[in-house]
Amino acid sequence: LSTLDAMFSGKAELFKGLAAEEWVAEQAENPSVVLRFDMSMMQCDTASNLEKALMGRLRRMAKRFKLTSDNELLGGMFEDLIEGLFKAHGPIVVLIDEYDKPILDHIGDIKAAEAVRDMLRSFYTILKGCDEYLRFVMLTGISKFSKTGVFSALNNLEDISMDVQYGDLAGYTQQELEENFPDWIEDAARRMNLEPGQLLEKMKDYYDGFCFDGETRLYNPFSIMQCLKKADISNYWYQSGSPSFIVVYMKQHAIQDPEEYAHMEVAKDFADAQEIERATPESFLYQAGYLTIEEKRENTLILDYPNYEVRKSLARMYLDVIYKVRGYVTLGDKLWKALEEGNLAEAVRLYNVALAGVPYADFTQQDEYFYCALFLMLLRGASIEVCGEVPTNKGRSDAVILLEERVVVLEFKLARKKSDIARLRREGMKQIEAKGYVKPYDEDRRAVTSAVVIVDGKEHEAGL
Repeated sequence: LSTLDAMFSGKAELFKGLAAEEWVAEQAENPSVVLRFDMSMMQCDTASNLEKALMGRLRRMAKRFKLTSDNELLGGMFEDLIEGLFKAHGPIVVLIDEYDKPILDHIGDIKAAEAVRDMLRSFYTILKGCDEYLRFVMLTGISKFSKTGVFSALNNLEDISMDVQYGDLAGYTQQELEENFPDWIEDAARRMNLEPGQLLEKMKDYYDGFCFDGETRLYNPFSIMQCLKKADISNYWYQSGSPSFIVVYMKQHAIQDPEEYAHMEVAKDFADAQEIERATPESFLYQAGYLTIEEKRENTLILDYPNYEVRKSLARMYLDVIYKVRGYVTLGDKLWKALEEGNLAEAVRLYNVALAGVPYADFTQQDEYFYCALFLMLLRGASIEVCGEVPTNKGRSDAVILLEERVVVLEFKLARKKSDIARLRREGMKQIEAKGYVKPYDEDRRAVTSAVVIVDGKEHEAGL
């Protein structure tokens, strides 16, 4: 939105040599007045305080343009400002960033969220009544609006969230990355002792994969800029801080198995069904950027995690928020070393250390997927490449760990009784053989290790 602000304001000096230069130069002859609101900057602990914050913002805007209003109501004050600016300067531009942030800040309190929503509705609705005075309006946020939400009365907006025409709007395509950053890529590759092609391959695995239209793949711009500037492939998504509303949502819904959402098939309108605080986990994770569109089919969408950076970020949040595993980074490093050496007994011992720290209440609805998910999160949190539910032509293996010198294939089994352990171990080994879980790595240069991890359901301990 800052780019649109500069364009409509006619700041041509910022666009020299860019595709928009000529258009912005034309705007400079008669620039539009731009009213820009960043809702993340508004005090929103209560609906009343949010209203006061918005009114203060409107007063400052009016003062800047030497306008006054006797209206003491938020909506009326907004309407007077728009009409006054139109009379003095012509059609105006309104840009609203993070329109839903005040609602998301109350995601754990539905009554408070609804109060904030009602207040925002009265504010945003003014835009419809002032349509004749407006040149351009754009709102951004993480949640799609629904008929019963903030925009119930603002039905003249166009939702471009999944529109193919705007599919490349919110990130860098592969072509844009290579054509616009060649010097940066070459410099970062040199500092990292890599060839430019090698760096591009790593960046693709780590930062590419976001898709909003089912066709166009995009890189995360923030992470790309940090990576090129620092010449380091790192998890900038997680380092930038996880929004508090995501943590609250995860605690409320106790999402236990992230693999459940990988390659998930959903209806095309899956994100439109409910307000964000009542959204299903897959809808929420998609709208928060943790899931993206992997494939668009005739009547459905396939969702998946966009890239390695996001998978690792989600893993760390699970370990922090859901599993509450202390020292998981150090634990993960030791786990990586044990697996690389093929020491599965030590790997299982370290896994049991993590299990020992999981709150007892979290074991109430246990199954083998719960234990496998925790193991996967430990590995991903330590930057170890691991895949869950890996398909072969005969079945799916629970976990495949891809290390520099070794591939480890694991099958998880949950023993409800101690007397079941030996039988489940035999069944697991037969399953690995019969389903061909190791077969795809027969020609791999790396050593291949396979094993069955048996979890004692009563003791909450794993063994081989």
